[in-house]
Amino acid sequence: MRASTLTGVGEIEVQERERPEPAAGEVVVEVGACSVCMTDYHMYHGTFPVETPVVPGHEAAGTVAAVGSDVTGFEAGDRVAINPTVPCNTCSYCKRGETHLCDNNTSIGGAAETVLDGAFAEYVRAPAISLEHIGDMSFERAALAEPLACCLHGVQQVDFTPGDSVAIIGAGPIGLLLLQAFRNAGAAPIVVSELDAERREHAAELGADVVVDPNEEDPEEAIPEAAGGKVDVGAEAIGLVPTIGQANAVTAKGGSTLIFGVPDQEVTMEVSPFDIFFDEVGYRGSFALNTEDFERAVTLLQHDRIDTETLITERIGLEDLPSAFERMANTEGLKKVVVPGGD
Repeated sequence: MRASTLTGVGEIEVQERERPEPAAGEVVVEVGACSVCMTDYHMYHGTFPVETPVVPGHEAAGTVAAVGSDVTGFEAGDRVAINPTVPCNTCSYCKRGETHLCDNNTSIGGAAETVLDGAFAEYVRAPAISLEHIGDMSFERAALAEPLACCLHGVQQVDFTPGDSVAIIGAGPIGLLLLQAFRNAGAAPIVVSELDAERREHAAELGADVVVDPNEEDPEEAIPEAAGGKVDVGAEAIGLVPTIGQANAVTAKGGSTLIFGVPDQEVTMEVSPFDIFFDEVGYRGSFALNTEDFERAVTLLQHDRIDTETLITERIGLEDLPSAFERMANTEGLKKVVVPGGD
């Protein structure tokens, strides 16, 4: 089979590899689509170090090609989405459903202490427990189940009630999914701050009540003005200290500041313990997803509660990943989706 293999920092080769065989409890999926994530970008650039060679790609869907022994509920020909988080099911976190915090942190092609070969390939191996049936949903749409599940997890992380106000800093692909997740949960109003004009337009189309151009207005003033005061949830979807500060600055007393964008592992920031104490504003992180989040994401996609057509702006082949990363660095387009059999 063909696979886009990360062989070193800034080096990807499309290699011929042996097609994987399923062990007990596993399946092999013929990949129909795998969307490209900033995690893949960071692996490529070495800002998320991984052992190489490895096949990245963790937002995938496809057709079951083979099943191992002891697999029930799936058979060859089934159309599925793949949850890349591989739980050990023995640690205390897994036992209480927090599989994303597993002591034996393992991912299929994604961010983890142990990274298994992922889905930028014609075939990928996965535990059967990681699959969800998708019916006749397109593979490209189903490939967004993983990032959507991460957004659903983020909504669950904050003290949120329908009718609460939300500000989202950043309207890239993940910010636009987070917008839809909050909107489905009943957030009102939702204010989005984004530098790029096209992304601001997408945010308005996808349900933002107000969009703010930080080139023209100070978000720390414009967001409270638009929302009728500071917001119940200030969500940062970029991963930079200044924008995390913006999100916290517009969060009301008793509210939550959600750190959803992925910060650099070495960066630090100053906070005021007194402000946290006196205003009862909580910082909450949101890492990855659990099995329940993934199931719910597939359900929302199946029932057309999430717009994915706006988000998917490129369909590329296995050999096109380096150029796709260049366009991501320049914030060109939104979601890029690898279609292994289409190149």
